[in-house]
Amino acid sequence: MGRREAEIVPLSPANPVGVAVRRPHVRSRAVLLGFAFTAAVGFTLVSVVDPYSGSASTPAYADTVQPTSRFGDAPVQSLTAPGSYTMDITREAVSVKEKPKPVVVAPAPAAPAKKKSTGTAPPAGVPDPGSAQAAGYAAVKARGWGDDQFNCLVSLWNKESHWNVYAQNKSSGAYGIPQALPGSKMASAGPDWQTSAATQVAWGLGYIQGRYQTPCGAWAHSQSTGWY
Repeated sequence: MGRREAEIVPLSPANPVGVAVRRPHVRSRAVLLGFAFTAAVGFTLVSVVDPYSGSASTPAYADTVQPTSRFGDAPVQSLTAPGSYTMDITREAVSVKEKPKPVVVAPAPAAPAKKKSTGTAPPAGVPDPGSAQAAGYAAVKARGWGDDQFNCLVSLWNKESHWNVYAQNKSSGAYGIPQALPGSKMASAGPDWQTSAATQVAWGLGYIQGRYQTPCGAWAHSQSTGWY
């Protein structure tokens, strides 16, 4: 076919000046339609072959599991999101320790039982004449007691004053051989109670007889409690 001349188009709102318009050739329109058809078919095939094509298949949405971590053998889960942000979830290793065994503590040894006093004392022997013990021996015999009671009396007053007429307890104020408290109590046995062994012994034996019946009774109480 030869070249097609332009056609004159009447005046219209789309062509107000009546300019000649060249209509597209039929062959050109066919080519355009074929290209459009080919592009549509190609896009359809791509979608069928890769249904996850596009942004959903980009590496930014890929999940990655790392078998090991920098903390040892603990598993690590790593999630990568758009924008290069990462988050590591680490589970630390758990160690099991053996439960400590109870420590058996031996009980403290029991305090030895305090021996009950039998009210007896070792032999005192024969006192020196003129001594305080000699005055005590004479007073014990005068009351009808035997040597066993004298032995207890010697042990008792050895513990209290060592038979010292002037013995005085600085903390309590007890005075004399029997450690009378206060010492002025012995004035009932005589006015020389501060210096006389006989006066102090007389008062002391009276106190013992009235409270413990015998010197051995007073000695037994002193061994149990520390005082009489």
